[in-house]
Amino acid sequence: PIRVRRTEAPSSWFIDEAPTAPPCDLRTESVIRRNGVCPSPRPPPTFIHQVRTSRTNLVTRWQALEYVTAQNLERRALAALGAVTVVPGAVGAWRKSALMALGGYPPDTLAEDQDLTLAVQRAGRRVEFDPEARAHTEAPDTVGGLLKQRFRWSFGTLQCLWKHRSALFSRERPVLGFVALPQIWLFQIFLTALAPLVDLAVVWSLVSSLYARLYHPVEWSADNLWQPLFYWAAFIFLDLSAGALGMALERRPPWRDLAWLPAQRFGYRQLMYYEVLKSIDSAIKGGRVGWGRLERRGTVGVDQAQ
Repeated sequence: PIRVRRTEAPSSWFIDEAPTAPPCDLRTESVIRRNGVCPSPRPPPTFIHQVRTSRTNLVTRWQALEYVTAQNLERRALAALGAVTVVPGAVGAWRKSALMALGGYPPDTLAEDQDLTLAVQRAGRRVEFDPEARAHTEAPDTVGGLLKQRFRWSFGTLQCLWKHRSALFSRERPVLGFVALPQIWLFQIFLTALAPLVDLAVVWSLVSSLYARLYHPVEWSADNLWQPLFYWAAFIFLDLSAGALGMALERRPPWRDLAWLPAQRFGYRQLMYYEVLKSIDSAIKGGRVGWGRLERRGTVGVDQAQ
């Protein structure tokens, strides 16, 4: 379910999903006014806010780390370019006129929040990111629940890309057509689909090097072992650097969770790759995909959000 609440800012709505608990310092009307939803020379914006997930086990901690890095780095960069591609359903503030002009949330994709965000930008409005606003949302705490959610997100993203394909490389909205949509195709679809090949190449290099060490010791060279280990260590270093930078931008950085970041490369990332490949396969086959049953445990409340 989606909650719609009127704010004190003129003609603005604050929208969030049922498992989201805004903290007491999330005064949406002041956030909106401070960032210029009120009349301005440019088309008035809608807003995307920071979202934090509950940390109850390893699955939710990994998601929280992903959220911190994505929101503090990726979304800040996209916002600087004016290319934010999704106001998440967990929490956001929209101008009523923007929603009404487009007929509200579209019902024909599984990523209605991304679909609406792209449609708003195609209509000539802009989307802003406010790093000071906060909302806490319940994240899937089981592998099965996480896989269902990410499959829905991935398939919904493909639906949005296909639905708005005419905007790709469109000069009418150059930021959307030459920055926002291409980066979705590149980073969320193509590179994610190819990422398992990189993992397999590293594993194959290690296995073949150990095999050569055991059965062909004369021809074996230590460089064959150290080279893949060096590449793996470089990826881990980049992950840790990005994670540390993302946390440094947090109001209350969860530094203890940073230690879990290297482990994401073994299991969590592969699950995400699998769901993207599964969604591509489903899209090619043309199968019907629905929301399915969502697991809600009520692990996020107002007390935790304060």
